Amino acid sequence: MKNNHNEPKHPRIFEPVALILTTVTAIFGAIIGMQIITTLGVTPNTSIIGALIAMLIARIPITIFKKYKSIHRQNLVQTSISSATFGAANSLLIPIGIPFLMGNTELIIPMLIGAALAMFVDAAVLYKLFDSKLFPAKGTWAPGAATAEAILAGDKGGKRAGLLGVGTGIGIIGAFLHIPMLAFGVAFIGNIWALTMFGIGLLFRQYSIPFFGVDVNALYIPHGLMIGAGLVALVQVSILIFSKEKPSKKSSNPEVAASIELSDDSQYTRPIKEAKRALGLGFLAYVVVALIIAITGGIVTDMSPGMFIGFLFFAAFAAFVHELIVGIAAMHSGWFPAFAVAFITLLIGMMIGFPPVALALLAGFSAATGPAFADMGYDFKAGHILRGHGKDREYEKKGREQQYITAMIAFGIALLTVVFTYKGYFAQNLVPPVDAVYVSTIQAGTSLEVAKQLLIWAIPGAILQLIGGPSRQLGILFATGLLITTPYAGFAVLAGIIIRVIWRKAKGKEADASMSILAAGFIAGDAIYSFFSSVFKLGK
Repeated sequence: MKNNHNEPKHPRIFEPVALILTTVTAIFGAIIGMQIITTLGVTPNTSIIGALIAMLIARIPITIFKKYKSIHRQNLVQTSISSATFGAANSLLIPIGIPFLMGNTELIIPMLIGAALAMFVDAAVLYKLFDSKLFPAKGTWAPGAATAEAILAGDKGGKRAGLLGVGTGIGIIGAFLHIPMLAFGVAFIGNIWALTMFGIGLLFRQYSIPFFGVDVNALYIPHGLMIGAGLVALVQVSILIFSKEKPSKKSSNPEVAASIELSDDSQYTRPIKEAKRALGLGFLAYVVVALIIAITGGIVTDMSPGMFIGFLFFAAFAAFVHELIVGIAAMHSGWFPAFAVAFITLLIGMMIGFPPVALALLAGFSAATGPAFADMGYDFKAGHILRGHGKDREYEKKGREQQYITAMIAFGIALLTVVFTYKGYFAQNLVPPVDAVYVSTIQAGTSLEVAKQLLIWAIPGAILQLIGGPSRQLGILFATGLLITTPYAGFAVLAGIIIRVIWRKAKGKEADASMSILAAGFIAGDAIYSFFSSVFKLGK
């Protein structure tokens, strides 16, 4: 079966020009990620920038660059830059900033080793889970869909390019006016039930103080809800893994049809047996990484043998659950609350009674997992669309494999970049702002009141997640909304959903394609504006 551009074999990352180009873009992505997260506290989405770089290179009138007219080569470039950006900033620099701020500089290298290993395990697990019934390729993964639409529009031109251009222009203008266009765009293409709860959560977070006089964050309400929803989500994932496969049937009832669809494993390129094995091996890998961190960090002597064993398994379990929750949120909403979920891990670790140094390593280890998982999901989604939505299963698997190798190389480059530059950042006291939150929490300690709040709010979180089921993820998305502080994002999500419903009723199914391209434009415009405005702020 032929694929886009009549390329019978997927381009390989180890082609000389491809390797050089992706290396250069990975270095650029890692530096940009570190610069922006230490100064602004966020990580920019560089996927679209990588795609634009590849498109520009394809137009250089030199023979070797003409290969980059291939959308699949462009996809490898965007995979490289985004992996390096999130790898360097989120998975590596945030973890090592925690021991630095605590004054335990001797722990920086052990933390860096552990964070790097966790990052690679994180990515490997996602590779084995993507397009299984746990994390299907047809899931929203909005930033990845936006990147794919941008690449396709640049390649095909015509009406599609025009519509994407309009959407991108609106996205840039909206972002300039401080409208969260990512939220608006996601509402056009995501699961309506999940996104409605996400939008309500965002509104509650923004207006809980002015309207109700309640600071939901100070009362640990979002954290408790996420704990309850996360535990139920873990049970739901377990049921999906261990449920017996049912024969595929059709039903006029949407709920029944959705249930049957979830149980039919044949539609995915990654069988549930492989996913199950990956989860098991991933957990064991996290236990080993936790052991390496504990030994190299010298915390073995700070705990009794029983507490030490408990630390190892709790750290591995927390990392494991963290990546699943972050992945679910990223797939449905386009956001991943990695900082907040790592903070929840820290709170629970404090209640267990782990010593401060162990807590610092625990927080860093947890923070290192999740970002690579989510970002690689976005990249694979982009590739899945570019490769024809998996119609050629073998080509899809080969292409995803090349993306995985590209990402692993980019993570390696991110690691080297951090190794050679972190001392310069720390010498100027440039540390990701979220690290100050982790450290101040460790130093302040916790109380029975915090434990009580978490327990109380875990109950409605669990109930909400149970009601929505695995296909809607109501509890996870509501808690995610409560954990995010982006102004007016709730209005953007709910307004987008209303417009989508009205448009769909007026135009029928033919509206879906236009909405998807416009949504991709809104998200791309938001990413482009955020990237360049961040770089401009750095230059001041």
